[in-house]
Amino acid sequence: MSRIRPLALVAAFAVVAGLACASEPRPHRIRLATDDFAFEVTADVMPPRAVDLTTYTIRVKHRETKAPVVDGEGRLFATNRSRTTVWDGFAPGTEPGTYTARVRFLTAGQWQLGIQFRAGHDTTVALQRTHDWGQLVRNESPPEP
Repeated sequence: MSRIRPLALVAAFAVVAGLACASEPRPHRIRLATDDFAFEVTADVMPPRAVDLTTYTIRVKHRETKAPVVDGEGRLFATNRSRTTVWDGFAPGTEPGTYTARVRFLTAGQWQLGIQFRAGHDTTVALQRTHDWGQLVRNESPPEP
């Protein structure tokens, strides 16, 4: 019986060590889709703070082929209960099919965000819109001393 306890301790240590290694923060990902596109959205700060500039990274793939959409056009927009709206157009990111948008939420509280997107720059092609998602925005950062 004395041999089982050391083995149990080693096994327990291995489990704890494995959990500790896996505990590094993972970015909060939002997955969205339209008829033709699949989106994966992450933010540099989650949850965002009012008045601070928040950068969103949007990965866009063709829904059927899963290929990245490299020459797209889109925007990220957000509206709060008082109908204040902020938005930013997509800028190409560093990887194929990746775009960034930066928004500054003017107030804390609940905001509804959405994405409009189309492949290419043909303005006769309609923008496809995702379903909106809710985002709680925290109070602005305290001033630095």
